[in-house]
Amino acid sequence: MNNNINGTVDGHSVVEYASLDASVKELIEAAIKVRNNAYCPYSNFPVGAALRTTTGEIVTGCNVENGTFGPSVCAERTAVCKAISEGHREFTAVAVAAYQETEFTAPCGTCRQTLSEFSAKDIPIYLVKPSPVRVMITSLFKLLPHAFSPTFLNK
Repeated sequence: MNNNINGTVDGHSVVEYASLDASVKELIEAAIKVRNNAYCPYSNFPVGAALRTTTGEIVTGCNVENGTFGPSVCAERTAVCKAISEGHREFTAVAVAAYQETEFTAPCGTCRQTLSEFSAKDIPIYLVKPSPVRVMITSLFKLLPHAFSPTFLNK
């Protein structure tokens, strides 16, 4: 998801940070701030994520690595687990801030599936670089169009 211009990249919008409304900027700033707490001594790839709940609260998380890599947890899943433990079950927006200048970093497949458990398909996902001059706006559906749904289990 590489691009530095306004417009569309692979069906995802890229816009100027300054053009976003205050609530989106607040969500992005929370993701950028929590990125500083990432524990990533192996990859040196800090990521922060922020979720907006249906009550308007922002819940954040950062990536936490482990030397054996298997138990490592991405920022998005850290935020989801934290939100669930605080009683939230639905999210209305997501921001992901990675420390990667040349690319917009999207959630991994596992994080996409985890987000789909608690979010509508059209939930906006904001992807930002270290300095958020431009922001990629996508949705869960664009990133994971045929997600497995808990409703499949009820049939």
